[in-house]
Amino acid sequence: MLEIASRLPIMLDHLKQLVETESPSQDKKAVDRVGEIIKNHLISMGGRVEIFPNKSTGDHILARFHEEQTSKDRIINKDILLLCHMDTVYPVGTLAFMPYHEQNGRVLGPGVADMKAGAVIGLSAIRVLQEENLIPPSPISILFTSDEEIGSYSSRKLIEVLAGNSRLVLVLEPGMPDGSIKTWRKGVGEFHIVVHGQAAHAGGDHEKGRNAIEELAHQVLTIQKLTNYKSETTLNVGIIQGGTVVNVVPDTAWMDVDLRVMQPGEAERITQAIHDLKPVLEGTSIEITGNLNRPPMPFNEVMKETYEKARSIAAGVGINLLASGTGGASDGNFVAPLGVPLLDGLGAIGGDYHSEKEYIIKDSLISRTRLVASILQNW
Repeated sequence: MLEIASRLPIMLDHLKQLVETESPSQDKKAVDRVGEIIKNHLISMGGRVEIFPNKSTGDHILARFHEEQTSKDRIINKDILLLCHMDTVYPVGTLAFMPYHEQNGRVLGPGVADMKAGAVIGLSAIRVLQEENLIPPSPISILFTSDEEIGSYSSRKLIEVLAGNSRLVLVLEPGMPDGSIKTWRKGVGEFHIVVHGQAAHAGGDHEKGRNAIEELAHQVLTIQKLTNYKSETTLNVGIIQGGTVVNVVPDTAWMDVDLRVMQPGEAERITQAIHDLKPVLEGTSIEITGNLNRPPMPFNEVMKETYEKARSIAAGVGINLLASGTGGASDGNFVAPLGVPLLDGLGAIGGDYHSEKEYIIKDSLISRTRLVASILQNW
């Protein structure tokens, strides 16, 4: 069995360095500081590193290992691709009140689970295979992106191209609290809806006004009623804003809407329904933008076969690999429609993501590194 436990102190040092290098998605310089750390690790491991520059978000980093093969072999033995992201939801300064620390077998800190521990696990799995001369015949690629938490708009195409040329994709997002990996995820959409009315004095000319907030309220109720739990479709009006001062009939109001879908055809149906919204009040108008950002990742036959093979490999190293799913999305959602074998949630076991209590189980760094390394070795 692969010797992992003795490497835990090094893994924790690496994790501490990454967590204490804060990297909110929209702070390019901050994310690039994490990227520099990652790049140095990849180079030290002998990876062939390629940088994909971005202007507004951090640069993406790709490294390839074990490429010594003929063109014919490379067609047969496509890459196994590992997906990680470097960005987090926490602004710079969060460490002041949410420091990296260990407590009762847990490691806590901003982004520790989602997903800096995943980066450590991916790098450690490759390194242990190298050091024990167990690198598999298939080449290994590992991609670190910079904008997963804000929609992966600059990285999506790169992910799809790399995944489409891979034989297996492993997403190092955190596992479920019970250790399950994620074999299904809902698709995610976002919509921005702006209502225009007519401003007027609320006392002297009230009847001349057209209240944009009132119109928005009609649309909020219409949208919320599109939720259908039987079909696993949910809509959530998460942000609304409108008006300027209390004694003016507001001429503008807007809302942001979150969409989650699982079943085929639901995204198209809901998207059409939202874009077909019409004003209820005379004299108002509506502007609608948005669509499905990430398609669903269903537990289909490809996923079932992939999971069963991974479960068998895991059993060989003493791991009972459970399967679960979540309404949250990841970059795995982009891979699923390609029909490529895919496993998600292979990162550290933890919970309370995106909160001041975000944590991982410390020992899961060992078990998950063993799991990922074993899949790489035996796939």
